[in-house]
Amino acid sequence: MVAVGCGSIALGAPGWLVSLAFGAAVTMAILVLQPISGAHINPAVSIAFTRSGHLEKEALGPYIAAQLAGALTAAWMLGGIGPTQLADDVNMIQGTAIEVFITFALMASIYWIVVKSETHVSIAFFVGATVAVLAYFFGPLTGASMNPARTFGPNIVNGMSSSVPFYSLTTVAGALLAAEIYVRLYASKADQD
Repeated sequence: MVAVGCGSIALGAPGWLVSLAFGAAVTMAILVLQPISGAHINPAVSIAFTRSGHLEKEALGPYIAAQLAGALTAAWMLGGIGPTQLADDVNMIQGTAIEVFITFALMASIYWIVVKSETHVSIAFFVGATVAVLAYFFGPLTGASMNPARTFGPNIVNGMSSSVPFYSLTTVAGALLAAEIYVRLYASKADQD
């Protein structure tokens, strides 16, 4: 994901095409890897899935290590192109609200499509489209991270490591908020059944 998305930035692609590149990368990752590993390319999603019982706790540490290693490798290959950062006119409170909201929206959409869909093909295209749309609208404001690994690689290589905790906390908070709502709704529905 980092290689394709940030690679499009390195090639000078316009904003809409960068958003599409990130969405397409997510789609392809799910299409190819979901049957093998669940296509976990986002630590925030993996943490949320652990909370909701979709991922075993023992797998979380190795998954996050692999996600961060992949992002760091891709970022190193690209020379740190495409770090996430707040726009000059976006303050920390606004940035926090945006990153929590868009990661919540992404995670909520993942729960929705996983419940509704029987095939990983529809999941892949739906989640990829969600990433592309959110990146298009919110990328100019915060970089639209939605993914601690997406920020970790480019920002570490680029020497912007001080922003990694901010993006990690906000994205994980947004994903966990969606997980908590899912767990409560699912538990309530299970009680009714």
